[in-house]
Amino acid sequence: MVVYAGQGDARRSMALLWRAEAAPEKRTGPGPKPGLSVDVIVDAAIAVADAEGMAALSMRRVGERLGRSGMALYTYVPSKSELVDLMYDRALAELPAAYDLRDGWRAAVTAWAERTRAFYLRHPWVLQVSQARPVLGPNEFAVIEALVRILRETGLDARTLRGVVALLHDFVRGSARTVAESRQAPAATGVADEEWWHARAALLEEVAPGFAGRYPMVTWLETQAATPPPDEHASYLEGKAGAAFATGLAVLLTGVEATTSAP
Repeated sequence: MVVYAGQGDARRSMALLWRAEAAPEKRTGPGPKPGLSVDVIVDAAIAVADAEGMAALSMRRVGERLGRSGMALYTYVPSKSELVDLMYDRALAELPAAYDLRDGWRAAVTAWAERTRAFYLRHPWVLQVSQARPVLGPNEFAVIEALVRILRETGLDARTLRGVVALLHDFVRGSARTVAESRQAPAATGVADEEWWHARAALLEEVAPGFAGRYPMVTWLETQAATPPPDEHASYLEGKAGAAFATGLAVLLTGVEATTSAP
């Protein structure tokens, strides 16, 4: 499921993102119900998406979480489209706006990548918001600003730096997406990872005799890793993904270092 940002009214969405127009005041009213505001609604929407996924998100569902009707939210947020923009940008506020450069740009980029990947895994629904059309909110720009500030220390020109920023973003998102989808697969399919792999590995031996001879490099690569115990399969896969992330990031940063010294 891919969600495209910026599908609502452009002026209202941008004004809400940047708080360029006065938001309705919190309404307390009689009774124990909490007052509503844009921030309260967005926080509730993030909680729904974190717990139930993007597919469960609706104005009605957010209203239920707040003890209100979905219609009560429209005074503050025009529609679900604007709500998604606000959720995405607000969630990004969890990420640091600056990183320590005392140990050099490479250590700072590593910290940025690790924290960003962990952020995606805390909020996997964020990975469903397409990067084809950015939200253009203040926190989205702050995340980019933080990374560019680090990479300016490399001395690379702007055109090269733009490519490095895009590469790092895509690498981190891709790594997080694989883990997030692996976590969601058992519930979505009704089949545990170890069961799925066991069934297909057995069938592969049956339908593809001589597999090792046909694909010696793949076989060599896979046989270098230890086979996990059945009850540790999920943690093994996450550990393997984490190791692949660390290795891939190190290779990318070594490439950036080599680019900085290229004639």
